[in-house]
Amino acid sequence: MKITIATAQYPINFHQSLTDWQKYTKNWVKSAVEQKAELLLFPEYGSMELTSLLSEEIRHDLQKQVLEMDSLKDFFCETYSYLAKKFEVIIVAPSFPVLENDKIYNRVFVFSKKGLVGFQDKFFMTRFENEEWGIASAPKVLSVFEAVWGSFGIQICYDIEFPIGSQLLCANGSNLILAPSCTETLRGATRVHVGARARALENQCYVAVSQTINNAEWSPAVDINFGYTAIYASPDKNLPEEGIVSIEKPQNEGWLIQELDFDLLKNIREDGQVFNFKDTQKVNVKLEEEIEVKRVKI
Repeated sequence: MKITIATAQYPINFHQSLTDWQKYTKNWVKSAVEQKAELLLFPEYGSMELTSLLSEEIRHDLQKQVLEMDSLKDFFCETYSYLAKKFEVIIVAPSFPVLENDKIYNRVFVFSKKGLVGFQDKFFMTRFENEEWGIASAPKVLSVFEAVWGSFGIQICYDIEFPIGSQLLCANGSNLILAPSCTETLRGATRVHVGARARALENQCYVAVSQTINNAEWSPAVDINFGYTAIYASPDKNLPEEGIVSIEKPQNEGWLIQELDFDLLKNIREDGQVFNFKDTQKVNVKLEEEIEVKRVKI
């Protein structure tokens, strides 16, 4: 089975109204669809551009801005739900800070032609999220999204730098891991990409990275952004020798479009030069007992 994926190098832009943001978002989705994309991946915290619609006082208060964002959540989800239905594609939306049980979680919503089908929350918080922004580590539930062409899971930014999530997702059927990310520096972007390449190697799967780019000085949360998109695989038979399926130059706005062949992964998992995936499953990880895995039909 094959699928064409679009992964975004996405700038944080200032918008004058909800209508302007909605038109802007539609143009991004339409652009990917016109390039035959069937699965669209947006970056972590791309939704924070909606804070441009808030008052300057709230916009410059790290705690107040995420609380106020909750009032925009329904409109955000309705917009992406409409676009996924209209263009009949799967959209992994920019992560959104959600208020739930008096805590704020970093959440990625997933949409298909059915509308909103599920979400994935971030497990591991960076120091900025934890110490300054007040974003909490979410309950340990992993979602495996099952499509006709295969299954995928999501590891948000810092999460991709740890093996456990991707290992469990792949053990439960995922052959693609999506890593939406938001980083300020080359160092931060590099950590995410090193993690993504490691997860692709360990699990003999594809890993796609989407990142925010350029600066948004009006936003104290996502004011500086450095990133680039890439898709990685295990360097094995009939796959790129360096494990890099496709990669974009940093800071260039737009989509990276790539067709992925999942039969190639099946072949290397069954008869590869090495058996990273099978051997990884033999590793006893205590954290597995604390993480629930659920399946989501899309």
